[in-house]
Amino acid sequence: MEYAEEDYIQLSGIQHFVFCRRQWGLINVDRAWEENLLTAEGRLMHDRAHDPFLKEKRKNVIISRAMPVMSKRMGVSGECDVVEFIQADDGISLNGREGKYKVCPVEYKRGSHKFEDSDRLQLAAQAMCLEEMLLCHIDEGALFYGETKRRERVDITDELRNRVEKLFREMHDDLRLGHIAAPRSDSHCGACSLKDICMPKLAQTPASEYVRKNVEDL
Repeated sequence: MEYAEEDYIQLSGIQHFVFCRRQWGLINVDRAWEENLLTAEGRLMHDRAHDPFLKEKRKNVIISRAMPVMSKRMGVSGECDVVEFIQADDGISLNGREGKYKVCPVEYKRGSHKFEDSDRLQLAAQAMCLEEMLLCHIDEGALFYGETKRRERVDITDELRNRVEKLFREMHDDLRLGHIAAPRSDSHCGACSLKDICMPKLAQTPASEYVRKNVEDL
């Protein structure tokens, strides 16, 4: 199956979807967005990485920034912060370049290492798009965290690939049905830029109590 281009969803949305399905629904179904300090810092960091006119060659590595990617099979499109083409005998040929190259996507994040998989799934999705476009196989990618200034290697495993495909199917279904997940309140909510729109406290308070309290406050 291949998706029509008008039905493509944003590749980067997989990170939001894993982090909080309600946040993803508010952004993509309701078109809601608010910025706070954390989102602004993340945007500025990506802006520095996303210079599509900047190409670098360091010894045996070609570095491409803001590389557009897409997958007809998964119905997604987006950009890779950085793609490194590393000279290797078992790599692929590049137009206008001598030799062969292995492909390695690198995603930039403002914070530090996360124990949950949202960043790794986004990176795996980028790798899968690159594979479809370049007819290659990608074994690994990397996450660079701005807070620690360290790069983390990520193996693009079958488990990550299967989860990426399942999550994109669920995202397409939610968008088609106009479904937004119910609010839930947890430790992440305080830092979310959409907390005033989402109203996560609804998850902890019966609706009648919430209405009564807010009417009394008028």
